[in-house]
This record gives sequence, C-alpha cells and structure tokens, in this order.
Amino acid sequence: MAMRALPGSGLGAVCCQSKRSSSSVTRTQYGVHGSRALSNSLKIPVVAAASKLSFNPFFAGEALAVRKTVPVFRRGPKTITAQAASSSDAGEGTGDVEIPKPAMGRVKIGVYFATWWALNVVFNIYNKKVLNAYPFPWLTSTLSLLAGSSIMLISWALRIVPAPDVDADFWKGLAPVALAHTIGHVAATVSMSKVAVSFTHIIKSAEPAFSVIIQTLLGEKFAMPVYLSLLPIIGGCGLAAATELNFNMTGFVGAMVSNIAFVFRNIFSKKGMTTGKSVGGMNYYACLSMLSLLFLTPFAFAVEGPSQWVAGWEVAKQNVGPQIFWWVVAQSVFYHLYNQVSYMSLNEISPLTFSIGNTMKRVTVIVSSIIIFHTQVRPINAVGAAIAIIGTFLYSQAKQ
Repeated sequence: MAMRALPGSGLGAVCCQSKRSSSSVTRTQYGVHGSRALSNSLKIPVVAAASKLSFNPFFAGEALAVRKTVPVFRRGPKTITAQAASSSDAGEGTGDVEIPKPAMGRVKIGVYFATWWALNVVFNIYNKKVLNAYPFPWLTSTLSLLAGSSIMLISWALRIVPAPDVDADFWKGLAPVALAHTIGHVAATVSMSKVAVSFTHIIKSAEPAFSVIIQTLLGEKFAMPVYLSLLPIIGGCGLAAATELNFNMTGFVGAMVSNIAFVFRNIFSKKGMTTGKSVGGMNYYACLSMLSLLFLTPFAFAVEGPSQWVAGWEVAKQNVGPQIFWWVVAQSVFYHLYNQVSYMSLNEISPLTFSIGNTMKRVTVIVSSIIIFHTQVRPINAVGAAIAIIGTFLYSQAKQ
C-alpha cells in the first residue's frame, strides 16, 4: 500500500492506494507525490514535493463516481478512520481519503456550498430572464463560454492564476470532451428557452440513469443497488413530464440531449486523462471553455446569425429596456462563477458530500425558480419531481 499527500489539503488529507485498488483513476488524476509518517501521538507530518495537480472535474459529483474503500489506520489502542475525499473543480468521484475537518473547515465548506448554490440560482434566473426577452439560446450559450474564457485569460495575463503548461496531446485529448460539453451546454440552454427552469432541472436530474445505461451498454458493470436507484429517477421524471402544464417537446428533447452529451463528456474525459500534460481543475475548465467556444461559435452564426440577433435585440430593448444588456452580462458571468466555486469546493469535500450538495443545489434551483417565475405546478407534478430528486440522492449513495 502506498500513501501520499493530496494537493491543496495541507495536513488534513491522506491518500491510500494499493496496487490492486480501484482508485487507478485517481492515480492518473493527481500528479502529486509525498511521504507521510504516523507517530504515536497521531500527528501526521506531510512532506509534499512540488508537482502539478492533474485533475479532471467531471469525476467529482453525480455522474461518475468510482467505488471507494474506507481504509482504517491503527496504532496501538487508537484508531484513525480516513474518509473518501476528492479535489478541485464539472460534471466525478475519486478514491482518495480525507481526515475529518475541524470546525472552521466545516464552516468553510458551508460557505462554499452556500455561495455555489446562490450563484447557480442567480445564473438560472438571469439566464431565463434573458431567454424570455431575447430567445436566442445559441448566442446566449456562446456568450457564457466567452465570458468564462475572457475571465481566465485576464487572470492568466495578470498572474492571478498561473497559466497552464499544456501541449498538443493535451488539446487532442480535450477535444472530444469539449465537443460533448458544447452539445450538452447548448442543448440545456435550448431547453431553458422553451420550458420552465424547474422542468429542465427535473429532466436533467435523470442524468445518472443515462450514465448507467450508456456505460452498461459499453460493458461496465454496476452493483444491483445502483440499478434499483434508477427506478425512482426514471419514474419521477416520467411522471413530471407527463403532468407538466407547459410541456414543450423541443424543451424536453433539449434536456434529454444535454443528459446524454454530458454522460459522453464524462466518458471521453476519463479516456483522455492519460494524454498530454497535467492541468489543475480551474485551468482544465478554462481550457475546456475556450475549446468549446471555438466549436460553438460557427454553429451559433449558422443556426441564428447576426441579422436575427440584431433584430431580436431591438425588440428586447423595446420590451424590457436597456437592462437587457446587464441581464446578458450577469447570466454570462454567473455561469462561469458558479462552476468555478463548485470546483473550489471540491478541494475541501468528498465526492459523496459533493453529490449530496449537487442534489440539494438542484432542489434549490427548482424551488427558487418556481417562486420567482410564479410557475404553476400541479401536486402530481411536484410528486414526480420529488421522486426523481430522491432517486438521484439514492443513486449517489449507491455509487459510493
């Protein structure tokens, strides 16, 4: 069994791996080496060598969770239990472990979660307000990626964030991930332009079901509790869709396509982890946004085009006023910020905690959007949504 220090965790994390451990994905993910000694006083000094953090954000959350073991270290009568942990930023799961955080650490995690949920709610509100007044989802999706790419380029130029050292192999490995990310992002935005925010997020809660089904078709096996957890997800989403007052087929298909695309994004991301140089979570997402922007921009011009954008903009200014500009800026900036904060929170929490947080985030978005936009919801529709959300939570538990 080999032990090493986790990046960004100071003295608070331990990583244990055996030669036959299922955390081979994690060994690829992190390019950090270190040594650790356990003393009788249970102090754990860490000597971490300078190294790059290799992190894939899509292995920490709801869609891809790797089975983990919980190792226990014993010396004499005292016991240290190391719990599963993860590191930095979208869509999941590692085999690393963390020592329970002190009170201040838990407060920090709470702040991260509250900020993540708040930013996500604000993004969804402004995104929907923009799409209601200016229904051009392809342009809106492009501007979201442009804002995030610009923020990161400025951060690199000012050295607020160290620029990544990448090579051609890195970009080749990232290309299919970015393509799937682009499809998933624009499909979700198209869905939001046609149906209520709450309905889009209810359908998107079915992503775990698509993940299991697609990976099963590709030859991966899952435990029976994982398959059973899909029943409430599929049943709840089906019930919610069948009883939706403002059902729209384009909106429904958009959310479904987004689910499928994000599953393939995670699969391609896993395959591309061993190619190219190591890149940290925040910079990985920045590179992903930039490459996705290159993919999406020509299609935005082809599908919608400047003439429609200009004409639609004049109509939006007449109906809404000059604040439409600030709505567009807000939805674009908050899209990047909520993703960035979610990645930062992963430095401090385990994949299981993140999955639970992500489920609660979806509940927060659904409830807040219903209140803000006065969305009419039938009781049977609310029951379907609740069943789907509970199923997503059970899935995250079964995957751990």
